[in-house]
Amino acid sequence: MNPIRAIMIGAGGRGMEIYGGFAEAYPDELSFIAVAEPDSERRKKFSEAFNIPKNMQFKDYRSLLKQNKIADVAFICTQDSMHFEPSVMALNKGYHILLEKPMSTKLSECVAIDMAAKNNNRIVSVSHVLRYAPFFMRIKAMLDSGVIGRLISIQHNENVGHWHQAHSYVRGLWRSEKESSPMILAKCCHDMDILYYLANAKCKKLSSFGSLTYFKPENAPDGAPKRCTDGCPAELSCPYNAVDIYMKDIVQWPITAISNDHSHEARLKALRKGHYGRCVFHCDNDVVDHQVVNMEFENEVTVAFTMCAFTNKISRSIKLMGTAGEIRGVMEMGELEVTNFKTGKSVIYEISTNESGHGGGDYALTRDFLNAIKTGAGIITSSEDSLHSHAMAFAAEKSRVWGKVVDLDEFVAM
Repeated sequence: MNPIRAIMIGAGGRGMEIYGGFAEAYPDELSFIAVAEPDSERRKKFSEAFNIPKNMQFKDYRSLLKQNKIADVAFICTQDSMHFEPSVMALNKGYHILLEKPMSTKLSECVAIDMAAKNNNRIVSVSHVLRYAPFFMRIKAMLDSGVIGRLISIQHNENVGHWHQAHSYVRGLWRSEKESSPMILAKCCHDMDILYYLANAKCKKLSSFGSLTYFKPENAPDGAPKRCTDGCPAELSCPYNAVDIYMKDIVQWPITAISNDHSHEARLKALRKGHYGRCVFHCDNDVVDHQVVNMEFENEVTVAFTMCAFTNKISRSIKLMGTAGEIRGVMEMGELEVTNFKTGKSVIYEISTNESGHGGGDYALTRDFLNAIKTGAGIITSSEDSLHSHAMAFAAEKSRVWGKVVDLDEFVAM
């Protein structure tokens, strides 16, 4: 069977490593024939990986999307604030699209993307990969089977990880709400979506609290310079020391993000000149480093969600409480504990994952999208369904800023 022909718009981390990785692993399923990427080195790397000719290599997506339709699908992997225009252009050209989350940094643009999909009768798969992770797929199946009776409440934690917060949300590309989006959208729209999916009803109202508490100038150690490479007196004790994080011998993410050249010399130069070498207390970040959201759904399920930067490990932990039992687990540990109230007995289920990220969800989502193109089958991460979880994230940020409970229907109608 011939592979699905695709164009890549944005050949950065997700574009190259995840979807490009899928195409390299399964060339009979997916083939990239064109790329649009402003970074010349990334564009060259992606083109070489898939033998893309010069005339199919573009610096910007507008030049590519002005061409006649040349493939079946478009992968939109640009920065968050740049999702809207290429998505609508691609849909109007007749491409099905796989769109990185969030759909857009504005709710009105999320709605417009979904409308463009409907008007052009195209599929939009939003990369809410947790729905495809074996861990959450097993939880969903358990809930649907009634193993814990009627679901009543969920406690869910997004444990960001102290160094991940520093890399992505203090020094990195998602540090600024203006340049990217609020933390609850940039990082946690995955979580809003999976909670909506598991609750199996729309969110009715929510409240949220949180702030940027620690990564601020007033918390810098005495004498801390602007950069970690400039001789910080706290370098031996600071867990956010950029030299410790990025100058390791084993080169993998997030080290690969700071420079296209991964040599020791190039990385050291990047720390001395680029934003990843800055002291975490002397950056231009403004997104929160901890936030909670309380939610009530239309079926009376309640949810308590916590996002916190200050954890040792990067993980998602969850507890689901029902009328006949409870489920608890940590995705990254690959196991679920199910307890029956009648017997008092607990059973441990081991959850295997495949070779891709997000607990195995990345490749599963990609394959489901491609299968939908081939067969016309439905997908579980459509733009229409994603609108509600995006609205939850936008409403949560408004609640945090306004300091009051937000009604979802009223918020969407504003």
